[in-house]
Amino acid sequence: MTATNTTDRLSPEARIVYDYLEASMKPDPDLAATYVADTVTITFTGGRTFDHPSGPTGFNAKRYKWVKKRMDTFDVAEGPNGTVVYSVGTLYGEWPDGTPFEGNRYVDRFEVENGKITKMDVWNDSAERILIRMDIEA
Repeated sequence: MTATNTTDRLSPEARIVYDYLEASMKPDPDLAATYVADTVTITFTGGRTFDHPSGPTGFNAKRYKWVKKRMDTFDVAEGPNGTVVYSVGTLYGEWPDGTPFEGNRYVDRFEVENGKITKMDVWNDSAERILIRMDIEA
C-alpha cells in the first residue's frame, strides 16, 4: 500500500510511524519513545546506532540548527519480522550557520510489531549536500 500524506488513509502501522516522526520533529524524544519497543534499534546515517529516540535527536542537534521532514509517501508491506513501513520525502531546515536548505531527500525504513516500532533505518542526502557546501566533488 502506498499512501500520500493524507493521514486519514494511513494503515495503523504507518500511522504509528507518522506519529513517531511528528514527535521526533518537535523534537520530543520522550513522546517519540512511546511509539517504540523497549528493544528498538535505530540505525542512523553513517551507521550510527541508537536504542532510544534521544540518540537521533542529539545527533541532529549537532548537524542542523533545526530540521523537519516533508513526509510525502508511506509504503507498507508485510515483512518477516512484522509490518515494514517506508517513509519517503524531503528534509528542510537550517544548517548550523543558519543557511536554509530544502529538498534534501530521505528514506526511513521501519519495522512495526504489536503496535510498536522495533527497528528504524535512516538514509538521506545530507552528507552529499555538506560536501557540495564545502565545494568538494566526490
